[in-house]
Amino acid sequence: MSQIQHAVPDGPMRYTQICTRRTSCSSPPTSSSAAGTEPPSCPGHRGRTPRRKWQVFPGRNRFYCDGRVMMARQTGVFYLTLVLILLTSGLFFAFDCPYLASNLSPAIPAVGAVLFVFVMGMLFRASFSDPGVLPRATPDEAADLERQIDSTSCSKPPPRTREVLINGQTVKLKYCFTCKIFRPPRASHCSLCDNCVERFDHHCPWVGNCVGRRNYRFFYLFILSLSFLTIFIFSFVITHVVLRSNRTGFLTTLKDSPVVVCFFSVWSIVGLSGFHTYLISSNQTTNEDIKGTWSRKEGKDNYNPYSYGNVLTNCCAALCGPLPPSLIDRRGPIQADTPQTAPQSNGTGGGSYAPTQLHSHMVGGYHPGRLQHGAKLPVNSATFMQQRFPFVPLSFYIY
Repeated sequence: MSQIQHAVPDGPMRYTQICTRRTSCSSPPTSSSAAGTEPPSCPGHRGRTPRRKWQVFPGRNRFYCDGRVMMARQTGVFYLTLVLILLTSGLFFAFDCPYLASNLSPAIPAVGAVLFVFVMGMLFRASFSDPGVLPRATPDEAADLERQIDSTSCSKPPPRTREVLINGQTVKLKYCFTCKIFRPPRASHCSLCDNCVERFDHHCPWVGNCVGRRNYRFFYLFILSLSFLTIFIFSFVITHVVLRSNRTGFLTTLKDSPVVVCFFSVWSIVGLSGFHTYLISSNQTTNEDIKGTWSRKEGKDNYNPYSYGNVLTNCCAALCGPLPPSLIDRRGPIQADTPQTAPQSNGTGGGSYAPTQLHSHMVGGYHPGRLQHGAKLPVNSATFMQQRFPFVPLSFYIY
């Protein structure tokens, strides 16, 4: 659901609520809303007026803990992941660890517990984080961008792509008809979450979230630590079966151990960890590798412009670099003088949009974090953007 509040330029200051749900919203605000009372909310909020941005977020996501937890709408496989990890680890700690601690070393259950806690922490961090969702353009920004596209004088429909040069390689920026923005390099629109995600890797149902720029390192550390945990459990379960089978029999020992589950899990998890280790070492994403974006085609000199040319540097950039801030501010309050992101109005709720007199979130159709190499701004515009977003350095806007 997407909802905006829009300032009418003439007459006293009043705000119009626009709902873009398929179901119809409440009736337009009457004179009572102009007098200062709250406008009626859209269906789906159970009569409660939205106060934070996550309550009117236009993507298909679920939010918990007052917007602190952000996940995809389909979370069934995520709960299956939890059950598999808890079941396997629980069987190991309940049936194998007591024997191994008394006959081999008490450090075995301690090491297993540390690995288990780290795995669960990385899983929750990857699942509950904002993967790097790009904010949608406001109606005024989308209209301004459409005017820029239509201003190109040509008989054919104007192209919905732009080209930027990154380290000598030409990269196309594609226009997203849902978010009304030109997607920055390496970004893609997730059809399941209905969001454009920065440095989109893939949508992972096992963690119940998209994997992008802001949670990829946690996803990688999750599958890597899960591989170590699976190998650790599998090795000591085999050790327990071999030592105890001499006393109680092989089948009796095997019945109380998670060796079968570990045997089928270890190969897939280790293989997935190896694949993503290759991607990190070459500074690629799953989306780019599957599409063959940087593969040599028909003799063209096509190379990955994002690679640093060194495996260690690529790994450090992916795992040890600074974590970028979230661009959607999902827990921020809804302010009456700030237009919320929403598609173009269909004519209900107060007519067409007048040119905004308010501060825009973007300049020239770009948001901080959407600007890439080759996209330039005038010095005065760059200074304005740096004042609006002080956490982004001024040099980020000028190249």
